[in-house]
Amino acid sequence: MWIGCTLGLLCIWATLAPAQEWTPLFNGRDLAGWKVPNPNPFWRVVDGVLVGQNDPALKGNVLWTEKEYRDFELEFEARWDGEIDSGVMLRKPELQLQIGVSRTLKRDMTGSFYTGGSERYPEAGQAKEADKVLKPGQWNAFRLQARGNTFTVWINGRQMVEYTDGRFADPGPIGLQIHAGVDMRIEFRNLRIRELPAAAPSGS
Repeated sequence: MWIGCTLGLLCIWATLAPAQEWTPLFNGRDLAGWKVPNPNPFWRVVDGVLVGQNDPALKGNVLWTEKEYRDFELEFEARWDGEIDSGVMLRKPELQLQIGVSRTLKRDMTGSFYTGGSERYPEAGQAKEADKVLKPGQWNAFRLQARGNTFTVWINGRQMVEYTDGRFADPGPIGLQIHAGVDMRIEFRNLRIRELPAAAPSGS
């Protein structure tokens, strides 16, 4: 693939592995491609929308894709009202893109990365200006990129976080979370993913 020339003197050629085409993660009709819990009081499809909701006992659940991913871009829209605690899980060991209020911090951490352990929400992984772009009760567009050791989040077209962490290196399924102990409902639509060529580690 032709990359460029400088003053006609220095020409650079390179072969780049292209990103794959976008693939729907949710077909708008059923839960094909996902590991559906049995029994399943948590997830259903309503008018082309994937709805996640606690059962009467407020048990939690994570809906996992059947396929695992390492380097990828994921796009989706999410809508919710009131206090929720949800998120998108990725990689192994598990990294989470938070949506809603953190149970530990007791504040909205939408767009931030939850890493577990003692640090939980590292400073560099926090979306501190998410409140400026989020539209409560409306559809919000998310884009999540995982490439090498770098994880980037956009909300409604604005970049919120670029976080580097070498601990989350292995492929894993994509998961959608309903947190236990919270009376919550969240809706997802237009979920699509494309795998990216593997990137070299960029630090930790």
